[in-house]
Amino acid sequence: MLHFPASGIAVKAQNHTAIGWMDVVWLLFLAGLALLHPIGEVHKQLVLLAIGVYQVLERRVVARLPRSGPAYSVLVKMLLGTLLMLHTSSVGINSPYYPIYYLPVVTAAVYFNAWATLLWTALAAGAYCSLLIPALSEYELTASGVYELAIRILFLFLAGMLVNRFAIENRRQALRYQTLAETLAETNLRLARAEADARRSERLAALGQLSAGLAHEIRNPLGVIKGSAEMLNRKLRQASPLASELAGNISSEVNRLSGLVARFLDFARPSRLELRPQQIAPLVDRALKAVRDQYPQAKVEVERDYFAELPALPLDEELCEQVFINLGLNAYEAMGTSGGKLRVRIAPAMGNGRRGVEVTMEDSGPGIPPDLRESIFNPFVTTKATGAGLGLSIVSKIVDDHRGSLRLSSEPGKGARFCVFLPAEE
Repeated sequence: MLHFPASGIAVKAQNHTAIGWMDVVWLLFLAGLALLHPIGEVHKQLVLLAIGVYQVLERRVVARLPRSGPAYSVLVKMLLGTLLMLHTSSVGINSPYYPIYYLPVVTAAVYFNAWATLLWTALAAGAYCSLLIPALSEYELTASGVYELAIRILFLFLAGMLVNRFAIENRRQALRYQTLAETLAETNLRLARAEADARRSERLAALGQLSAGLAHEIRNPLGVIKGSAEMLNRKLRQASPLASELAGNISSEVNRLSGLVARFLDFARPSRLELRPQQIAPLVDRALKAVRDQYPQAKVEVERDYFAELPALPLDEELCEQVFINLGLNAYEAMGTSGGKLRVRIAPAMGNGRRGVEVTMEDSGPGIPPDLRESIFNPFVTTKATGAGLGLSIVSKIVDDHRGSLRLSSEPGKGARFCVFLPAEE
């Protein structure tokens, strides 16, 4: 009669994937098995050693082979468990080490879903029952033997499904934590951008007020200087050509200063937006054409990537066109005579929980130095040899007035990317 020994040690392998101290626990557990009968069986000790080594290396195997690694782990443990059974009893099915099959079952429960766990448990049960084949040639399977075999197999399924339930819940909890962490990171990023925009708006408002005051104070003396220079030019035109030329220089420089003062006032004056719903793509195209007309000889290739369906935006047409003209002029001037590529992308986007459109203009110029990125939107800050540094300040002010946002990203030597987000109608 084929006899099954009484239930023995219950192997607790649910947490086999823990790190560090759990590896030590596993090795101590296997060392305890090695000290049990039969101690002198070399093959048994080698199999236990192989199980211990693989248990320590399992995380690396799964990390290197994320798709097939878990399946390999279950198969390896199933094979080693079968070898352990064969080398710990003259009749393998009678080995007291039969709980070793919990190891592949629990491994499958940790790595796979419920249906896959059932499949792997059935394979482990099949491997265990395969030990009956050589035993039945010498022994008879009794009703009590079938009863005990059935109980052991059912407990394999029970252990697998119980551990799988906890493993799935643990993965769900980890996913929830990961999603929460990503949401918090995105929220922190938005807050940082909002704080940066708020600081920039405060600086622009203060500088705008200062510019307005200075412009009004400077405009009157400039008018007197210009009038005097023109009068001197008329009176000295015949008597002293050199003095007349100098008076003309004074007049032309006053005109340049008057233009600069006018730009200061444009920057400082509160915008009166005339908002009308319209598509932004034609507006951007007109701005690019205006920039091309100013630099007809520039070796700049414009690459457009526009989404087909874009929502209408409430825009002040003239001011928004000025935004993209200024950004285009900056890109052309940054790339210089050697030319380059200007990539323009228009796509739907979300900004601070609002639906809208984002226009990205990216050039292939030298980029903006890191020490200027924080202050590049301030007045009088420029990377060019000429110019007053008001272009990007005006762009930022217009975008703020439209309740949009303006972002810059740049790597030295890899160009600059300006992203303009404009919200759609509520």
